[in-house]
Amino acid sequence: MASLRHERIRELLKRALSEILRREVSTEECGLVTINDVGIAKDLHSAIVYVGILGSDTQRKHGAEFLVKQRGRLEFLCAKDVKLKYTPKITFKVDDSIERGNRVLDILDNLDNEGK
Repeated sequence: MASLRHERIRELLKRALSEILRREVSTEECGLVTINDVGIAKDLHSAIVYVGILGSDTQRKHGAEFLVKQRGRLEFLCAKDVKLKYTPKITFKVDDSIERGNRVLDILDNLDNEGK
């Protein structure tokens, strides 16, 4: 189980990165980029940020490319907002759980409509 400090830092990074992405990412080009979760190493030197990208296929592809290309800049902006001894090295991982959830809900709605 993660310590209370670990959880607080994880939530702090999640909030800071969410705000940074809201300011920095164009929704027309990259779709809606949301942070689903942040996993952080025990030594606090690295973090995996699970992002969801809602939009067309082109927007999702462009959004993922943007996150990879701008990782260093996003880390820098995060370091300005979150004061830690070491700023974690961020790795972005696209998480499509929201899309899968929406697809399941659509299937359930279709089954419910067919049953009536």
